[in-house]
Formats: sequence, structure tokens, C-alpha cells
Amino acid sequence: MARYETAPWAGPKVCAMTTPVLQILIASTRPGRVGPSVAAWIHERALAHGGFTVELIDLAEVNLPMYDEPKHPRLQDYTHQHTKDWSATISRADAFIFVIPEYNYGFNAAIKNAIDYLNHEWKYKPVGLASYGGVGAGTRAAQMLKQVLTTLRMVPLFEAVSIPFVQQFLDADRRLQPNEIMETAATAMLDELVRTSVALRALREPAERGHPAVAGTNS
Repeated sequence: MARYETAPWAGPKVCAMTTPVLQILIASTRPGRVGPSVAAWIHERALAHGGFTVELIDLAEVNLPMYDEPKHPRLQDYTHQHTKDWSATISRADAFIFVIPEYNYGFNAAIKNAIDYLNHEWKYKPVGLASYGGVGAGTRAAQMLKQVLTTLRMVPLFEAVSIPFVQQFLDADRRLQPNEIMETAATAMLDELVRTSVALRALREPAERGHPAVAGTNS
């Protein structure tokens, strides 16, 4: 993202580019979940890629209650400290990878709840989806989630990691042992996250500089 050395809208600015921040979100929160194993591998790949400052965020540790803010999130007039903390966390990201399971042909409740808490903080940020499951590899959950993401002006990528029969890739220590297809997919997704994050930077910057944002259409 860009950091500006003069006041907002104060004429010509000197812009210093910094390494974009990629946040990897573990969506599953249940005991015995596979999400941390998949996310640990994605985290290692992202660090090795070198295009981002990488943060790993576990929704089980964030532990948001079911959405409990009295006002619409587009107003950013948050009542609860857990919402303010979540807003600060997501605001510093330039791109995301959501590591998602598939429950009953759809995404899990925890990721939807975490998304619904916020509005402007998600805007104009690319998101890669790393899904896992059985025969469907979590792809039905990924496709279902895309319509939620685009409503918030996020940009879900075509490039994705889809892991079928995920248990077969776990060793005795529950570390993921990826195959060549998964490795190639992860590289493609990370490369595209870098490109898209840079391309969307100009849309993200007005909000960072205090320029009024257009109100969201969801209610």
C-alpha cells in the first residue's frame, strides 16, 4: 500500500511504496479442524514467495460472537471492542487468502460472520480462496462465497487452491504434504494476488486518505 508524506488532498505528494500486507484467514473454528494444517502450508508458501508481509489469522482465536453491532457496518460506528479490534486488523491488509472448508455444499458460518462485521475495510482488496473438502475440494463453498465477496467490492481471484480428499495429504503430525498440482496452484494464486493488489491500490487509497466513500448498497 502507499504512505503519503503530506496532508490529505494538500497538492502534490511524495509516495513511498511499502510491501503489501497479505492476511491468511483460517475460517474453520471447530475442534479437530484441518484448516490450520492447510493454512500453515499456505503461510510457508506466501513467506517463500516474498511478495508480501504475511499475517496468519485464526478465526477461532479471534473468537467473534455472532454479529452484535446495533448499527450498519458501513457507518463504522462500532459499539463493541471486539469489532473495533477486528476493524483495525482487516484495515491493515492489502490482500487476503481465505482458507475455507465446505459444509453442506456451502461455506461455514464463522467466515460469513467475520465478513458481515465490516464493510469499508474489505473494499477493493483481492482475495484468493484455498478450499478443501472431499470429492468437491471445497469448490462449492468457494463459488458460494464469491457472491458475498463481490457485494463488498472485494475481488475474488480466478486462481485458487482446491484440495480434494484433504485427509490424504496429512502426515502423522497433521502437516500438509502438498502435491505438484497444489504447489503450482499456490504459486499462481500468490502471483496474481500481488498483481491485483497493486492494480487496486488506487481505489483503496482515497479511503485511507479520508476521501468520502460511497455508501454500500447492502442493508
